[in-house]
Amino acid sequence: MFPGGTPDMQQLLQQAQQMQQNLLSAQEELAQAEVKGTSGGGLVTAVVNGVGELQRLEIKPEACDPDDTETLGDLVVAAVRDAAGNAQALAAQKLGPLAQGLGGLPGGLGLPGS
Repeated sequence: MFPGGTPDMQQLLQQAQQMQQNLLSAQEELAQAEVKGTSGGGLVTAVVNGVGELQRLEIKPEACDPDDTETLGDLVVAAVRDAAGNAQALAAQKLGPLAQGLGGLPGGLGLPGS
């Protein structure tokens, strides 16, 4: 529990408010972040924000073969998946420490790792 016995409720409230501010700040950073994913050795690049929303898609002309649109489609899907995975890793990096901090409350919050 807490050293010395009973927790100070005012202190707990301040800690919770600080964690909420940190969470909002991290979420705003993620919404503004640009994360890239590529495929085909850089033929296709997908850019997503930190929450995984597709912002733009860049396709090099040499990736466009009118006789093989299936490959281009596969390259697009692979680039978007790569970017989404990178965005997920960024979110875990930004939000992970905040979620771990919730476990420090008395009894935790029942979250994994608390």
